[in-house]
Amino acid sequence: METVQRTVLVVEDEPKIRALVRSYLERGGYGVLEAATAARALELAPGADLMILDLRLPDRDGEDVARQVRATTALPIIMVTAKADESQRIAGLRLGADDYVAKPFSPRELVARVDAVLRRAMPASDGAGPASFGDGSFRIDTEQREVWVRERRVTLTRTEFDLLTTLAARPGRVWSRLQLMARVQREVYETDERTIDQHVKNLRRKLGDRPPRLVLTVPGVGYKLGMERDA
Repeated sequence: METVQRTVLVVEDEPKIRALVRSYLERGGYGVLEAATAARALELAPGADLMILDLRLPDRDGEDVARQVRATTALPIIMVTAKADESQRIAGLRLGADDYVAKPFSPRELVARVDAVLRRAMPASDGAGPASFGDGSFRIDTEQREVWVRERRVTLTRTEFDLLTTLAARPGRVWSRLQLMARVQREVYETDERTIDQHVKNLRRKLGDRPPRLVLTVPGVGYKLGMERDA
């Protein structure tokens, strides 16, 4: 059974460690975003399902990143540091970390911890069937990766489907182009942000969303889902 790929943000200033962690995460089926600085981590965090956060970064302490992320979101965080004493672990957990790993660490163990944290943070499907919107006029089945509009099945690409399910997971929430790219692509490049517009254009065409009522444009920001989920 195919599911939407989860994305892990690896915040680490050592390129070799980032590459190693990325390799193991991708083998585990995850999409990966990378940040070498606190500023980049905060920029990419909205597009991630979990953050692996090194506490020693060149521009700001990792604790500051965790504190800022925790102030606005429940994004799961696994902290990584060379300091392994009990007081450091407790301090990290008090900041809101979901788990704590000391260097040097086993990449396989780290992936197992990611699996465990995401299982706790992202409940499995309750078997209730497809999500329905607009009094049943629009349905998404994430387990079967199927979309239906007025009983018409719509065939979407992987990127289009992941884009739609991202919007549908939080109806009414406004997503920036960068945030959406981070959710639907394995890698994010700033020059690629506008390509999300073409994906939205293709998605609207396939859904028959003319004029747009389902995928709405928020001028100067990005996009949102225009329908509430049915009760």
